[in-house]
Amino acid sequence: MNLGKETETLEFKKTTGEMKEAMISISSILNKHGIGTLYFGVKPSGEVVGQDVSESSLRDVSRAVYENIKPQIYPVIEEVILGEKHLVKIEFSGENAPYSASGRYYLRTADEDREVTPEELKAFFVANKYREKWEKGKSDASVKQIDKSAIKSFWQKAVSAGRLPEGRYTCPIVLKRFGLIYDNNLTNAGEVLFGSTHPVSLKAGIFATDEKLTFLDMKLFEDNIYNLLNIAEGYILKNIRWRSEITGTERKEIPEIPVAVIRETLANSFAHAIYNGRTSHEICIHPSMITVYSPGEYASRHKPEEYIKENVESEIRNVTIAKILYLNKSIEQFGSGFKRIHSLCKDVGIQYSYENRENGFKFIIFRPEIQSDIQNVTLDVTLNGTEMAVLAILKQKPDSSRDEIAEKISKTVRTVQRALDSLRDKGYIRRVGSKQKPVWEVLKRL
Repeated sequence: MNLGKETETLEFKKTTGEMKEAMISISSILNKHGIGTLYFGVKPSGEVVGQDVSESSLRDVSRAVYENIKPQIYPVIEEVILGEKHLVKIEFSGENAPYSASGRYYLRTADEDREVTPEELKAFFVANKYREKWEKGKSDASVKQIDKSAIKSFWQKAVSAGRLPEGRYTCPIVLKRFGLIYDNNLTNAGEVLFGSTHPVSLKAGIFATDEKLTFLDMKLFEDNIYNLLNIAEGYILKNIRWRSEITGTERKEIPEIPVAVIRETLANSFAHAIYNGRTSHEICIHPSMITVYSPGEYASRHKPEEYIKENVESEIRNVTIAKILYLNKSIEQFGSGFKRIHSLCKDVGIQYSYENRENGFKFIIFRPEIQSDIQNVTLDVTLNGTEMAVLAILKQKPDSSRDEIAEKISKTVRTVQRALDSLRDKGYIRRVGSKQKPVWEVLKRL
């Protein structure tokens, strides 16, 4: 007999000899979900193997729970028989989290128990409290502090996409229909979606290298989510490489990263963020990658790989925000973001990765390999960080002086001159101006 796979609320132990590990699993499940079940006599694979069960063994389990799990809980511990195999079943619940096992704290991730610091545990509970209450909370913005053009654009696109029925819409109708009003104020979700108070911040920058050291451009945008999605998409598309393809008599411009990948990444970033945290949304464009940072740690108990390979249920941190973005067709389907991005990237041979950090989630899109603007030229990719920074500056401002470049990249003028000489020798640049007022023509682009 097989009981299936372990989950975030179901744990298997082969024997009561794994008592210490069982207590850790109980505390981690309580901290994540507040309720769970554990069996002794079952392999991690779900295979029922059974074990000796007596009154004393049941008392040993009860004593272990009493002595190790704090605050105290009162589980139901019983012997069960499955297919002639004797098992110990523990059903437990608690509403006084956080719970510790022998003085240590744990959280459940998939079927694993991860020890956490008090700070991580605190952040976890703050995030869960946020998920339950923040969207519906009352903001400081009045119902008059709305971006009417954004709301109108929303319902027009939603109707056009067939996700909102045709009819007569006004700003008050939309706000009431989706629960974006609290008394005479907008809800928190209403303000970040359509507020005119510039409620959400987005930092966007272009860097000369893959380190966040020398920036070529830095912008701070403050607006509502609806407008920032368009602003963010436009910023990326403006600052990435495009190639031309001629089909028949038509010339078509194609971005190095598909628009659909950029759009889906940005929409999911804004949909699943935490909006009362310490960090803001951020886009960084580097020579080899583009990163999209979303405030607030990863929102689901399922790993991104599970969403890609399996059909697991979606877990949505901001239900109202996600619904608005779905109706507007910014999000194609609930819970399909990773699967869709994976498919789109695979189709065009683009690699991606992600980093789940304590304060936020970063999605990384790797840009295609560097290609020369000149046919039949093999690009020398042995440039060091200084050379890449200098080349990037000259691409934007060909008449930059050595002093200007040195100030931007925090290097000496002598170091800049060495980089210029090296770039010239490698065929990346050539001087077309005088020595006193040089203008550099960039022959190969990163």
